[in-house]
Amino acid sequence: MMKSAEIRQQFLDFFRSKGHAIVPSAPIVVKNDPTLLFTNAGMNQFKDYFLGNKKPEHRRVADTQKCLRVSGKHNDLEEVGVDTYHHTMFEMLGNWSFGDYFKKEAIAWSWELLTDVYKLDKNRLYVTIFEGDKKEGLPEDDEAYAEWLKYVPADHIIKGSKKDNFWEMGDTGPCGPSSEIHYDSRTDEELEQTPGRKLVNADHPQVIEIWNNVFIQFNRLKDGSLQPLPEKHVDTGMGFERLARVIQGKQSNYDTDVFTGTIAATEKITGKKYHFSDIKPDIAFRVIADHVRAIGFTIADGQLPSNTGAGYVIRRILRRAVRYYYSSLEYKESLLHQLIPVIADQFANVFPGLKEQESFVARVVREEEEAFMRTLAKGITYFEEHISDLDSRTISGAFAFTLFDTYGFPIDLTLLMAREKEFQVDMEDFQRSLTEQKNRSRAATSIDTEDWIVLNESDKSTFVGYKDLHVDTRVLKYRKVKAKGKEQYQLVLEKTPFYAESGGQVGDKGKLEFDGQEIPVIDTKKENNLTIHITESLPDNISDHVIADVDFESRLNTTYNHTATHLLHAALRKVLGNHVQQKGSLVSPDVLRFDFSHFAKVTDEEIRKIEVLVNEKIRQNIPVVIKEMPKEEALKLGAMALFGEKYGDVVRVVIIDPSYSVELCGGTHVSHTGMIGVFTIISESAVAAGVRRIEALTGANAMRYIGERIGQFKYINELLKTKDPLKAIEKLLEDKSALEKKIEGMEARILVQLRNDLLQKDEIVNGVTFVADIVEVNNPDALKKLCFDLKTKLNDYMAVVCANIGGKPFVAIGISDTVVAARQLDAGKIIKEVVAPLIKGGGGGQKNLATAGGQDASGLSKVIGAVKALL
Repeated sequence: MMKSAEIRQQFLDFFRSKGHAIVPSAPIVVKNDPTLLFTNAGMNQFKDYFLGNKKPEHRRVADTQKCLRVSGKHNDLEEVGVDTYHHTMFEMLGNWSFGDYFKKEAIAWSWELLTDVYKLDKNRLYVTIFEGDKKEGLPEDDEAYAEWLKYVPADHIIKGSKKDNFWEMGDTGPCGPSSEIHYDSRTDEELEQTPGRKLVNADHPQVIEIWNNVFIQFNRLKDGSLQPLPEKHVDTGMGFERLARVIQGKQSNYDTDVFTGTIAATEKITGKKYHFSDIKPDIAFRVIADHVRAIGFTIADGQLPSNTGAGYVIRRILRRAVRYYYSSLEYKESLLHQLIPVIADQFANVFPGLKEQESFVARVVREEEEAFMRTLAKGITYFEEHISDLDSRTISGAFAFTLFDTYGFPIDLTLLMAREKEFQVDMEDFQRSLTEQKNRSRAATSIDTEDWIVLNESDKSTFVGYKDLHVDTRVLKYRKVKAKGKEQYQLVLEKTPFYAESGGQVGDKGKLEFDGQEIPVIDTKKENNLTIHITESLPDNISDHVIADVDFESRLNTTYNHTATHLLHAALRKVLGNHVQQKGSLVSPDVLRFDFSHFAKVTDEEIRKIEVLVNEKIRQNIPVVIKEMPKEEALKLGAMALFGEKYGDVVRVVIIDPSYSVELCGGTHVSHTGMIGVFTIISESAVAAGVRRIEALTGANAMRYIGERIGQFKYINELLKTKDPLKAIEKLLEDKSALEKKIEGMEARILVQLRNDLLQKDEIVNGVTFVADIVEVNNPDALKKLCFDLKTKLNDYMAVVCANIGGKPFVAIGISDTVVAARQLDAGKIIKEVVAPLIKGGGGGQKNLATAGGQDASGLSKVIGAVKALL
């Protein structure tokens, strides 16, 4: 049986023999493309070529690309692992032609590779072509049909609709007809019963698409019309996992050696067996095997789990895997981090980034798992408290949605817990809440982008801002964009001094001057390979000659901070160790923020050493040397390349003393370190598992900050009337602690007296000792302490203790367990249903102890009578 590694290598070798350059996978995390969070197709890294923003270095390329999909056709996250052939993270094998070969060669080579190299059964292969669309004025793809007839019989060619056989990059942009290749892996008996052509694109688990050839020949405009492209391109994608399944003769992707190693490791860890079935435990095995890859590779490429954007997607995927092993495999410890070494070893030769960061990724994953298991425990407690308060046996959809949204509970877990307690869930209400959330999310992120209006044709837009901040130029094209009800304009200049946000450095601000009319540039972004200047208005005559002027002071301060970031990175590695790696940064005019891998809090002494070292390098006024050179040469110099960044063959290297700092960087920098002036760290904190964050200031901002701190220090000296404020503050804290202990002792004695007074006022109501009063205390906790204290002195009792503290009413109710059981009383329910309305407040608690706070203290007098009436 051909191993998956050999299948991958044969694909690359085949296209190398056809004159293709083999290029590395782009990072799975996308940067500089506002339309994507993750690379979701092999073509993403080549979008600039299709859009005409950049000329390709090679006319023919091939690669294997890490991709991630969690939404769209057949890619609902909740379905992954349930079927046998869809995934979150997958490999896309692809070959591309940029204005070189077209349908004839693409189809011929597809057939040659599948049948001559991989030896697939020709009789089990089916192909689709575009049938045309009269509404669009698009004819049938006769060219593809004619080419396929050279290799397959007519009854193995299926004509498909626009939905299946016309590929589009988005609502606008390059597009064209596609031709899919499907493989029928059913048994011979099944083949005789039903022809494979009837099952193509019918969601049959054994008749699956393995390869798609897209022929890009049109450009979709905003109004929906199509324009022919000046050059025609080929974009193909073949699912590696599906191909391995077909070649290895398996019925499921998860039965191939791409996944069996992970499943075997999961069996060993959990003590459970995988049975190749559709039962819940087996679905859990598949979910884990799929999800651990997505989690591991995205973290290795620089995306940490978080509560927003791409980080939230990773957190969702991780939590789904945890839910499955927690509930379906009954494994209550962190599991995924134990599988990271398995994945890292498996892909070390093809995607080495994970192996190089194995321990870091495993630690991040472990802490995420443990944090979520704590959240799960809280959610289960919340669920049990909720159902104990219900009068019916139906759990509202809104509550189920809260569990889903806040605690990460999938609806099937809520349904399972409900069934165990003999409750049902209002699923219609849940779906309504889920739909409302999706609509809100869609509305918040929707962007209405109009077509580019081209004023001047040009091959490229050039950035000149490393040396010039004030240039004469012209507008090449512009468009209007609407987002969140706000209207803005995006302009592309022929040459620009404006630095577009990238590599952690913020985009430049400034102005564009059209014949005396100034248009502020509020931000500069990078979209694919275009520098986009964002404005809130257009000039009267946009065709005019334009002067582009960057805000000098803002850029200068940003430049100080960027060079200081390099100095800081090097200092961290010298003080803390070479394990330190950059995990994110923000370089703005006001502050620099640097995230880095390190597994402990940076101590005050270490902070001091880092500051001293950076300032020493600043005072040395070291020249900042910037060179362009081949990437391999830069790496030999010791240049630090960041994981998750894509670099070209030629890179920009920033050198600050070759023995101190050498980094690949496209940002703006000072010419000598002395220009920075001074550097000071203002905070150090944790941002994620194994990731620390330092915030620092430079130049005038640092001097202001230091001046303010010196001023505060002088003020403290004056306030304390001492020349040794630290000693004086230590004395104040000691005195404060001593006084607090005295007060605690006095409060304890007062509470004993209050308890004794309450015991004198007890009465028997219907066989229950009832104790109640409005007392004088200084904090609400005293009321709870009184209820606890009374518990040791009374047997069958109910206590109601109230207080007016600063004009606000507070109530505590204590009930003995015997009375709770005999009278079916619940202190938490009484607080919510009886007490809270009387004091215009809220509260809750357990059956035997609950508290409330409110706004209306006048209601306290009614509380005691209302609770007493329950007896």
